Amino acid sequence: MGVRVIEVRERVMEANDRIAADVRERLDAAGVVALNLVSSPGSGKTLLLERTLEALGGDLSIAVITGDVQTHNDATRIARHTTRLVQAVVTGGACHLDARQVSAGLDAIDLDATDLLFIENVGNLVCPASWTLGEDAKVVVFSTTEGEDKPAKYPKMFRMARYGILNKIDLLPHLMYDVNAAVGYARDANPDLELFFTSATTGEGLDDWFGLLRRLVRQKRGTLRQPADAG
Repeated sequence: MGVRVIEVRERVMEANDRIAADVRERLDAAGVVALNLVSSPGSGKTLLLERTLEALGGDLSIAVITGDVQTHNDATRIARHTTRLVQAVVTGGACHLDARQVSAGLDAIDLDATDLLFIENVGNLVCPASWTLGEDAKVVVFSTTEGEDKPAKYPKMFRMARYGILNKIDLLPHLMYDVNAAVGYARDANPDLELFFTSATTGEGLDDWFGLLRRLVRQKRGTLRQPADAG
């Protein structure tokens, strides 16, 4: 008897890419910058997002979609720092967000009153690398507590990202962590990766990150919208 191969993954990815293209079209039409934040668990991604909302929420109109496997704890944390509705996607075990979930999240966001959309992906450095969500860029967050070879272990994620953030640099005096080696591994994976060095706890290096966000919004829109109270 012969073998029948069912190309399920390819079909699913093709459908995702079609929806992602529609998401990108909607965001571009509204002039919204969309960043897909990806990391392994425990990198400090949520705290970084909290600090960003605290610092820029008065200047930029920021919307957030969060993804988590089982809870909406991250969304609850983030919601404390914004008057806008935070979209929480609980994947029920899936290791990444997909474009369909992001598209559904956009339905509850007033894009015409938004400068910047953060998509906080599920904590995973494997699956999210292969799924486009219609974002302008992926931002990979890694930390000094994870080992400097993280970019070497997960090169596709670093290759797919446009920006990288090495977080928790305040802990460097207490760790055997080789920053130069980490940067080297990241550059090996992606020579064009723009790197930032931050501590979301102490605030060190965050001004450079905030400057990037302001620059991206101005490049896409030219002007800023007034922060919205809801949407």
